[in-house]
Amino acid sequence: MHQTSPYARLQGLSGDLHVDFIESAALRDNALGDSAVRPSIVYVPPGYDPQSSQRYPVLYCLHGYTGDAAALVATRPWETNVVQWADRLIVNGTMRPSIVALVDGFTRLGGSQYVDSAHNGAYATYVVRDVVGHIDAAYRTIAREGGRAVFGKSSGGFGAMHLSIAHPGIFAAFASHSGDAYFEYAHPRGFAGAQRTLERFDFDLKRFVEDFEARHKRSQAEYGTMEILGYAAAYSPRSGAAFDIDLPFDRATGALREDVFARWLAFDPVRRIASSVAELQRLRLRYLDCGRRDEYGLDIGARLIAAGLRDAGLSVVHEEFDDDHRNVGYRYARSLPLLAAALDIE
Repeated sequence: MHQTSPYARLQGLSGDLHVDFIESAALRDNALGDSAVRPSIVYVPPGYDPQSSQRYPVLYCLHGYTGDAAALVATRPWETNVVQWADRLIVNGTMRPSIVALVDGFTRLGGSQYVDSAHNGAYATYVVRDVVGHIDAAYRTIAREGGRAVFGKSSGGFGAMHLSIAHPGIFAAFASHSGDAYFEYAHPRGFAGAQRTLERFDFDLKRFVEDFEARHKRSQAEYGTMEILGYAAAYSPRSGAAFDIDLPFDRATGALREDVFARWLAFDPVRRIASSVAELQRLRLRYLDCGRRDEYGLDIGARLIAAGLRDAGLSVVHEEFDDDHRNVGYRYARSLPLLAAALDIE
């Protein structure tokens, strides 16, 4: 079968891949100097014809921390990436033909958490307005709430839940694979290491980041420190100036700063259920899964979200499996068909 994209042939797809570049007003002039022009890699199913009358639902995929859109289509021996999973499931009849749009949410600090931040830029607005608007204009989509779902893994799973709550009416379903939740378990374990590392730089965050970027190899402690900075830039920015963020620990002693961590907790999906019942109620599918050996304890977070949804009278698909946080893309074989089935047919 002829493919218009050599990259689709390289990936062994029966469908096709397009790489679009979206200029986002929401990301313009951000403090970190990240580009406001972002790639969106778009998978279209076999038989997609831009001149036909057929329209397709769209599944929006959000990558995890340190990822980007290109990483989502990376190929490795013996592994299957998200577009390969979608293609395989569509070809074998397990999943309805759908478009899959891969969103780029990377920042200089490793990731945006897909939230609007005075420091990073308005990444939630970028997704729901600029990316969704572009995909609806450029492809034969079902351009309404019932034609869209959002999913992701890790920080992408958090982003899927955040966007569904913060921007009701955009997506009709979400799937969170090992999504960030129950921050009391997930994040503080990294605070001590970040405090020790930043102490070596006299808490000059710019100097630390520049040193990190200049290295050819980084330690786990350095990666962990950058991760904490990424979360702080999303959850506790102090202003729109570069590196002006509130850290969740005291710089001198390392003690937890309860006031700052409270700002992080305000984003925790576990805590948001009670105040977001109306937003969650309009969703057709709420899907959560996590490995029982997740290194960040995110299986506990998923369990608590599922319990909170049920307490609110809402249905949820919640599954646990015997694995850790990494290389769990095979779970897309479970979520993608459910997401596509929940959406409108046209």
